[in-house]
Amino acid sequence: MSDIRLVDAGTVPFIRSQTIYHALGYTMTPDTPDTIVFARPESPYMCLGFFQDVEEELDVSFCKANGLPIVRREQGGGAVYIDDGQLFVQWIFHHKSLPLNVGQRFRLFVKPLIETYKEIGVNAYFHAPNDVHVDGKKIVGTGAVRIGEAEVVTGNFLFDFDFDKMVGALKVPDMSFKEEFANSLRQYLTTIRKELRSVPDVAVVKKTYVDFCERILGRNVVAGNFTDREIAKMIELDAKMQTDEWLFQMKKRRPEHRIVKVHAGVYIGASSFNVRGAKAQIRIRMKGGTIDAFSVSSDTPFLRKEKAVLERTLVGLEMDDEVLRERLGAVFPDRKNGTEIEQLLKQIRKIKNLKPNG
Repeated sequence: MSDIRLVDAGTVPFIRSQTIYHALGYTMTPDTPDTIVFARPESPYMCLGFFQDVEEELDVSFCKANGLPIVRREQGGGAVYIDDGQLFVQWIFHHKSLPLNVGQRFRLFVKPLIETYKEIGVNAYFHAPNDVHVDGKKIVGTGAVRIGEAEVVTGNFLFDFDFDKMVGALKVPDMSFKEEFANSLRQYLTTIRKELRSVPDVAVVKKTYVDFCERILGRNVVAGNFTDREIAKMIELDAKMQTDEWLFQMKKRRPEHRIVKVHAGVYIGASSFNVRGAKAQIRIRMKGGTIDAFSVSSDTPFLRKEKAVLERTLVGLEMDDEVLRERLGAVFPDRKNGTEIEQLLKQIRKIKNLKPNG
């Protein structure tokens, strides 16, 4: 097969770190080479998935106060904090160059990432459907999208991460949810700096990655440059993707429940409801199909009184109505068929069935 073009864009303006792969997709022709791009943003920003509502997902006031521009990408997924602690790896390939099956495409894309991580001393492995983990913690998130004639797949080398900025920028129901998310993020996300005593030079990581790409893909990876046409499209998209029309194009009805992704398989969800005229809220951290952490707050005497028991009892249980009903009925036999238990089950079911963005 033909050579793969490698463009090391270096450090670029925050918006350009997103518009590069968009522009290469839109300008791809049959003669355009498959391309791998390296890029790092020169300043921090928040990046939103295409289908997300800015005001539902992010604390816009926090972002403004902390100098965090917001960018909406054409890929789906969730909101994420991005800065120069991350080295982007972007594939902009012809569709015939990648597996048709999306799962296989992700596996191929992460393979040289994983081998590079291993080479520098980080014991990384694939975590379906599209992440890379280290000892149960996420270190790479990936995304895929069709742009123009190109299949685009993106990922990163996560050298460092500002947990506080990510947590602060996220819009959540209350401070307890924010604290739970902060704790979970630190528990389930790792970085090269956290894993290694000595952080390797970025140039070494890049070279190692390219070497593995050549071995795994069986193709030469040759240094090249963007074309004038590609650069012109980037400039056009730099402007378009910073307009209010682009950023605020998605508007959704404010829900009574909220869910955020920590990493694939781990989510935090909250739901507000009324029990016998009193307000209540539950918050669940889900890991796989089980309850990893549970909390409840309410003015309802029963829920307030039994808060500690509930929060201890439900952890580790499968999120199945009958399993939960049986456990709650055993713990509170006098309320086995009561309104409070049925309301709890209903809200747990809501959180379980929520479709998170990313």
